Amino acid sequence: MPKKKANGIDHYYEISGSGAPLLLVAGMGGTANYWKQQVDFFSTYYTVITYDQRGTGRTEHRHVKNIDQLADDILSLLDVLGVGTVDFVGHSTGGNIGQSIAIDNPNRISKLVIYASTTFGDHYRSKVWRVRRSILESQGASLYGDMTSIMLYPAKWIIENSAELERQQEAQKNMLAPVEIMTSRIEAVQKFDRRGELEKISTDTLVLCSRDDIQTPAYFSEELASKIPNSKLILMNYGGHACSRTMSDEFNNHVITFLK
Repeated sequence: MPKKKANGIDHYYEISGSGAPLLLVAGMGGTANYWKQQVDFFSTYYTVITYDQRGTGRTEHRHVKNIDQLADDILSLLDVLGVGTVDFVGHSTGGNIGQSIAIDNPNRISKLVIYASTTFGDHYRSKVWRVRRSILESQGASLYGDMTSIMLYPAKWIIENSAELERQQEAQKNMLAPVEIMTSRIEAVQKFDRRGELEKISTDTLVLCSRDDIQTPAYFSEELASKIPNSKLILMNYGGHACSRTMSDEFNNHVITFLK
């Protein structure tokens, strides 16, 4: 398992394919394996970089201070790998990381995809995370995994893919960090708010979400697209919060069309 020291901790990472670098950054789960369908597809065209974020998976399980720290982590890892500018696809928490980098280090991103992400932790999101955090703290990883799947996937997809979903949940449960580390990640996301700086993003940006996303409802994406100058909004009709998995062909086609 390849690891590199970046920003003071050991980061797990994977590299596939060849060509210009494409960085895929996951959401709250934070691990490289979220992107299997995208790695398989995009590695035909790009050198695809995925990694486990601070406090997740095979990277060190360290407390997360804020989203800017996660942005510093990946910039440091890219420096260690000798990678300068990347095309960036960020899901949910990864979309927050992408916003921070595009604002503070615009020279590091060629094109930006903000996928199923947020602008800040509003009242709705506070309720969502209060419930999910309470389940994690009091009921344990298995029930937290069930709740996560309910928030990520449409009901129809859960029914049609029950065996695969159970396998995914078990694998993710085995990679889950201690509760206090996960709650620090939740708090970092809820504290994130750079709405007043979105107009500084000069990078060509695709904002993508599914209309049936109940974890990060589409109104967040509409706000992002309205405030980022060089942006395009695509709302898929079906797919939930994890539409890159549930509708991978449609998702991949939208992204490759934008990047190319």
